[in-house]
Amino acid sequence: MDTVANLLSHARRPDDLNTIVVAGVIGMALARKRRPLISGLSEARFQKLLDEYFIGIALSNGETAETGIGEFDDLLELLLEHRAEPAEPGAWLAHAVASAAMGESHLWEDLGLPSRRHLSDFLRTSFPALAAKNTGDMKWKKFFYRQLCERAEVPICKSPHCADCCDYGICFGAE
Repeated sequence: MDTVANLLSHARRPDDLNTIVVAGVIGMALARKRRPLISGLSEARFQKLLDEYFIGIALSNGETAETGIGEFDDLLELLLEHRAEPAEPGAWLAHAVASAAMGESHLWEDLGLPSRRHLSDFLRTSFPALAAKNTGDMKWKKFFYRQLCERAEVPICKSPHCADCCDYGICFGAE
């Protein structure tokens, strides 16, 4: 049984999209032998997350020293500012998404989701104000980095408007 499926078999709410995302991030990190499983969470916070989402799962998050990756910290801050749930569960989701965004695949794949549509549904629910800004349906990782560049007042388009840019198909094309 694959790691994500194993986690979901112990989930309190296996059909809940938040649970699927958490299981996906942890499962993908385990499969890729990457630690920490969710960056930026102390072991105590990670254990609280496990207890909230799963029954009888014993895992360690691994090293949780400061990430030292500016883009992780910047993305985490952006997600924390836009989370729908201001309490700890919303912060866990922000850490999970920021951790997955450091992966090399499409974000929906790094989150262990079956499709980009599932990712969009999750983001519209868990980070609605941020998701609403993606009016052109830009690929999510590119969208996040565009948001970070705009916050830093760094222009990223090669032309005045995305529609005129030679990279339009890369940012907005099918995945």
